[in-house]
Amino acid sequence: MAKSPSAGNKESGVKEGAGKAASPRVGESGKRRASAAADLAAAASQGTRPQDVAVRRPGRPSGAARGAEQRSRLLDAALELFARQGIVDTTLGEIAREAGFTSAMMHYYFKTRDQLLDVLIDERIGPLRASLGVPFQEHADDPVAAITQLAQRMVRAAVAHPWFPSLWVREVISDSGLLRQRMLERFGNANQKMSLAAIERWQKEGRLNAALEPSLMFITLLGLTVLPLATSKLWRGDPKRRQAGEEEVARHAVALLTQGIAPKKASSD
Repeated sequence: MAKSPSAGNKESGVKEGAGKAASPRVGESGKRRASAAADLAAAASQGTRPQDVAVRRPGRPSGAARGAEQRSRLLDAALELFARQGIVDTTLGEIAREAGFTSAMMHYYFKTRDQLLDVLIDERIGPLRASLGVPFQEHADDPVAAITQLAQRMVRAAVAHPWFPSLWVREVISDSGLLRQRMLERFGNANQKMSLAAIERWQKEGRLNAALEPSLMFITLLGLTVLPLATSKLWRGDPKRRQAGEEEVARHAVALLTQGIAPKKASSD
């Protein structure tokens, strides 16, 4: 017996509805399988074994977001190792292990150590270095305020970036420091000349002690701020000095810079 057109339409409608209801579940499953396949394909292109790749779960960062996170972890690990043992004695493989990745993952982002250094200078060290020059711009007519703020910025930078003191002492202050040479090649010494010119101008205007040697000002600031923090592990065990934290280092440096070692004169009021 033939089915009526209306019955056929109803049956067709039921099948279509069932198909539409089931499609989201199939789609999500397909997306997960495609995502896992993409992870494995990316790992293969980077030389990572499939068994070392974690399958992506819902809510985990994907694609560019995860790549940026991995790259950032590698940069952090590089700065930590460079500060701890020096640039020359650190390999790309060691940096990868410090970050928890394979050497293949490291080479995917950075082919050579020179390339890694250039990225570190551009993205991490360069901005920090530029921020230290801000006080000379904000206080062009007040050398005491400019130099005081610079000392405070150095201490804050050391607190915010624990790698900064040791790396600066090891790789920038040292004449043989590889980072110093690399930064000089990329940026030159224009900022240094500008700072020296400002100090000399302040001396001629009578705003700054004429007995000061301009070429020693920056190294003196480093010695008063960054050096104590870079060597803190050596004197933290001393009961008399271990109480000196970042605030005390900054206060001590500013007091020496602005008041010297002579006792403060009593007010005549």
